[in-house]
Amino acid sequence: MEKKLDEKLIEGYKSFLDNGKTERECCARIIEDAKNAGYKDIRDCESLKAGDKVFVSKFGKAVALFNVGTGSIEDGLNILGAHIDSPRLDVKQNPLYEKDFLVYLNTHYYGGIKKYQWLTLPLALHGVVCKKDGTTVTVRLGEDEADPVFVISDILPHLAQKQMKESAADFVSGESLDLILGSGTPPKDDGTGEDKDKDKKDEKDKAKKAVLKILKEKYGIEEADFGSAELEVVPAGKARDLGLDRSLILAYGQDDRSCAYTSAAALLAASAGSRTNCCLCVDKEEIGSVGATGMESHFFENAVAELVARLGTYSELTVRRCLNNSYMLSSDVNAAYDPQNGDLYDRDNASFLGGGIVFNKYTGSRGKYSASDAMPEFIAKLRGLLDGKGIRYQMAELGKVDQGGGGTIAYLAAKYGMYVLDAGVAVLSMHAPWEITSKEDISQAFEAYKAFLTLA
Repeated sequence: MEKKLDEKLIEGYKSFLDNGKTERECCARIIEDAKNAGYKDIRDCESLKAGDKVFVSKFGKAVALFNVGTGSIEDGLNILGAHIDSPRLDVKQNPLYEKDFLVYLNTHYYGGIKKYQWLTLPLALHGVVCKKDGTTVTVRLGEDEADPVFVISDILPHLAQKQMKESAADFVSGESLDLILGSGTPPKDDGTGEDKDKDKKDEKDKAKKAVLKILKEKYGIEEADFGSAELEVVPAGKARDLGLDRSLILAYGQDDRSCAYTSAAALLAASAGSRTNCCLCVDKEEIGSVGATGMESHFFENAVAELVARLGTYSELTVRRCLNNSYMLSSDVNAAYDPQNGDLYDRDNASFLGGGIVFNKYTGSRGKYSASDAMPEFIAKLRGLLDGKGIRYQMAELGKVDQGGGGTIAYLAAKYGMYVLDAGVAVLSMHAPWEITSKEDISQAFEAYKAFLTLA
């Protein structure tokens, strides 16, 4: 008998997407849910024992949750590792300008996007502004129905003959992805024929000043405060059911928050056995896992060291043995088969919406460049586990050989010597402002992650 879809899980996931459109918002939500489930900040714990639940966070943009098992920490961890950043537009440090009576916010795109997809969409501003007095202002503008939204304009078809002859990669430049933030009015021509340059300048200054006045009144932000701000431009709007049968979800940021949410939810729903369980959510995967909050950093290694120290068994060798003996699912999405563009896929090795969690033995591009090639022994162990529990899974690659490729955080975990396999949700229209997933796959991913945490 087919198991009924867990509607509570699906609604929780949609809520996570609505309230987690940046890595900071995702991290805060995961920590809040963890605290509600009994997790404590590891800094508040002098020692740890079996059954304890703690978290480690870095700059509010990466987090690791640990549920301590009964066995030796040297035996390794069961790790669910996902990333919580998504392609978007970032606001520059000197962003505000006005051009011919329109006020703009200058941006720099983040991650792999098709730039033309971001034109004429309702957009929202999320992030923080850190002021010199030490206060931090949280910005979330464009999501409530009463909020204004922002947009990047496009050329009307009547004037777009030149644009439409250019390639999709070129007809929209990165420097043109600037948001309309407000507007002024041109000076009135009184018919005298006098030079109106001074009046135009006054009007221009007036329009920009009006926008700055709103920012000052609503958020207490001065123009110079943009220099210490982290503002992200994302699609405005909520996750929605897609299709008459409501079998799909349309939402921003499902790469990779579909896997981050189900990984965290699985950990919070599980209890550790002999091995310590971990959910790791990191930043910057979309731009190479760099920085202090990316998987390339020592964040996770340091977090494990803090865990080991509080278990009373600290040594460098213990940390290394723990990491070396761990199992990890790199919880990241895979490209769903697109029937409208089937020639881009090896259909026999593609993942399908509704087919269950996707096991991807290797990622990379062309000759598996930058791939983490999972061990067949580990895959067989997982197959046996999921088959025994009736959990659906599918084996897939990202697309045809030499067609393209992609990567995840798997290879950065594999360097410790642990078993790692990419395992996640199939996504259609990946990296578009609005992505598509199957509710069935969200449910199966949750069940698969929860089962993985029982591995001994």
